[in-house]
Amino acid sequence: MERLDKILSGTGRWSRREVKDLVKAGRVTADGAVVRRPEEKFDRAATVLAVDGEPVDGEKYVYLMLHKPGGVLSATEDPKQPTVLDLLPPHLRRVGLFPVGRLDKDTEGLLLLTNDGPLGHRLLAPKKHVDKVYFVRVDGKLDQEDSAAFRAGMTLDDGLQCLPAELEVLESPDTGLVTLREGKYHQVKRMLAARGKPVLYLKRLSMGPIALDQDLAPGAWRPLTEAEREALEGLR
Repeated sequence: MERLDKILSGTGRWSRREVKDLVKAGRVTADGAVVRRPEEKFDRAATVLAVDGEPVDGEKYVYLMLHKPGGVLSATEDPKQPTVLDLLPPHLRRVGLFPVGRLDKDTEGLLLLTNDGPLGHRLLAPKKHVDKVYFVRVDGKLDQEDSAAFRAGMTLDDGLQCLPAELEVLESPDTGLVTLREGKYHQVKRMLAARGKPVLYLKRLSMGPIALDQDLAPGAWRPLTEAEREALEGLR
């Protein structure tokens, strides 16, 4: 049995203060009956909770999409620099969220945040080969020889053997789309540096079946939709 405000705020859709206001306005029901107190306790698995008549899963886990801006660390805490969790409201910083995979401090784009450890592990497991797509701008001009080198699987000077990847050169030859099936440290930057074309800008556009919401400004976030969550479940 758990408090209603804890269950609903744990979905990432409302803070506890907002849940209190919803209850006060009579907008929350449990098994069809209006809930009168936010501290009332329920069995999340056995109770149908609804807000404004729409069922709300009292799920144990939270799944968020964040448009990571540059200058922020993909970490849960740091004593000197801002992290992605600092971009969230206080009630979401207390539910054990962590970034699924890391983006470099200066890299922007899609970052998934969750407290579902097993799912995070599966998304990052090398054997799963979950595709990650990046937009890249380089100092130089990309060409078909670069694309061929990516497809062949590159061995870097430090001995790193990269799996075959895709590099699509865009209309402007200093830009491209890179698709990786692994996620080694600074991999996109290291691969393109090995081709003599250092990265000037990098942005992750998608991870597996989840694509960055173009309506999310840098630093903004939202809960994953039901369809997005179902797509992730397919990776289990």
